[in-house]
Amino acid sequence: MQFEGIYTPVITPYHDDFSLNEEALAKTIEHLIAAGVHGIIVAGSTGEYYAQTADERFDMMTRCKSLIAGRLPMIVGTGAIRTEDSVMFAEAAKDIGADALLVATPPYAYPTGREIALHALAVDRAANLPVMLYNYPGRMSVNMDEETLDRLGRSPNFCAIKESSGDINRLHMLARDYPHIALSCGMDDQALEFFAWGARSWVCAGSNFAPEAHIALYNACAVEGDFTKGRAIMTAMLPLMRVLEQGGKFVQCIKYGLTLRGIDAGPPRKPLQPLNKDDKRELAEVIRTMNTTISSITGQPL
Repeated sequence: MQFEGIYTPVITPYHDDFSLNEEALAKTIEHLIAAGVHGIIVAGSTGEYYAQTADERFDMMTRCKSLIAGRLPMIVGTGAIRTEDSVMFAEAAKDIGADALLVATPPYAYPTGREIALHALAVDRAANLPVMLYNYPGRMSVNMDEETLDRLGRSPNFCAIKESSGDINRLHMLARDYPHIALSCGMDDQALEFFAWGARSWVCAGSNFAPEAHIALYNACAVEGDFTKGRAIMTAMLPLMRVLEQGGKFVQCIKYGLTLRGIDAGPPRKPLQPLNKDDKRELAEVIRTMNTTISSITGQPL
């Protein structure tokens, strides 16, 4: 599988009682497809998989598969502390017809490079689907190091890596030493650098509510190769990225951004709390300014 374009880790919209808002989920999927994203990821951290039961995760896979209806690739996250649980989610994803898996480092356990590789290989054996690895040491405390990547080279299914370390040296290492594993941007404020080093995809939560802006940057850099235009678009997007990353309100901002587009994404599940009025006002203003600026650069309305 070739991962190319904008991949959206879709939110899970809730009612105020934290039950699934089925209507809002359907609207979100249609909104993303209409906007032109290139794939949808179910059970990413933006989808709050960590706050869901196994049955809820199975239900989201099935619902999203039906809603997408083959119009876009669907990637399913297998994130879990126990390898047995990741295998279970991978098997369920295969059974419902997922196109690929997102395989992250198990959190909290602090596994070695070899142990991370054995975890990922167990998931691979269970599902035999294309895999995008997910390296996020800020959440998981460990890197998918060279030992991990060398061991995973034994299976052709490991065809991409979402790199979210923020370490520019790792970007260089991956591009130079592991060209067979496609780079996918997982650190939003480094998207320009990822594209410059050959990344062909970007997994970006902000594309839930601003797919047009994210697609504009991808098109400028990866499709047109116009990095002057790309820098201008990136400059317009950086204030949004700063707002998203400040103070642990990432999921709440993504959900409220979608609510501003007329789709009621609802609250985050506990322990997270909704944005306050000042946070909402700041986010709305940053989005308005970004859209106006990017529209003037691309000549397309946002």
